[in-house]
Amino acid sequence: MTPPAVPAAARVLSVAPSPAFWIALVLYLAAALAFVLGAAGRTRWSRAAHVLMTIAFVAHGIDIGWRGVDHVHPAESVREALGLLAWLLAGGYLAAASRYRLELAGAVVAPVALGLLAAARLTPAGNEPAGLTTLGRIHIMLAIVGVSVFAVASALAAIYLIEERSFKAKKLDSIAWRSGGAPLEALDKLANRLVVVGFPIFTLAMVLGVVWVSDRGGSFDRPEYGLALVTWTSFATLLATRVAYGWRGRRAARLTLIGFGAALTVLAIYLVRRVVGG
Repeated sequence: MTPPAVPAAARVLSVAPSPAFWIALVLYLAAALAFVLGAAGRTRWSRAAHVLMTIAFVAHGIDIGWRGVDHVHPAESVREALGLLAWLLAGGYLAAASRYRLELAGAVVAPVALGLLAAARLTPAGNEPAGLTTLGRIHIMLAIVGVSVFAVASALAAIYLIEERSFKAKKLDSIAWRSGGAPLEALDKLANRLVVVGFPIFTLAMVLGVVWVSDRGGSFDRPEYGLALVTWTSFATLLATRVAYGWRGRRAARLTLIGFGAALTVLAIYLVRRVVGG
């Protein structure tokens, strides 16, 4: 006897949050608080923050797998993709933090991951995306991976600007320096390496997105398409000027933040449109 087919809306409109989700949510919050204390120079809290962040990352991954078993996959909607973005952001931070002390960045990444995960699981599911083909799912997955890499680079860029400002103001007792974080040059190089990795992924996502929209007979006059182009242009300019003119430091950090800000706005537009319809 053939079991009844699962309605498309059931696959997209989500399922109840898993126990792992609640564990991850609480641990991301605890990690954020511990990172703030660690950045203030309290070493014990710094170690605790990394442990909490790691366990939250594992619990978050279990939640994604749990939802996959229930036929709710990250590429089914932007709402679900936000959950994957939060997970990749946390994982990217943990990978970077395995090499450098990045407590101050952790104090930024942990609450951002918390907010993205909460938005992905607790906001209304909205309507089923129209015309979501395999090409569309690949586009969404690649875009989320690229943006997650940019997100980690942006966290490092933000810390670079904070540390540089403290250094120029000779405020070496500020939280940026008391945390004993990575040196400015290391932050700049690591952020650039992440952009180098994320840019071709995001570029491929852009190309596939254009093909997908064209196949559906859609138009390109929506604001999110222009903002996506701003994201691509910002990071393309960053890479080109670094090679041609040696742009580094503050200029590179600001371009990184501009590009990621545009990408984040695109995701916000998609999420709001999915929730309210349209």
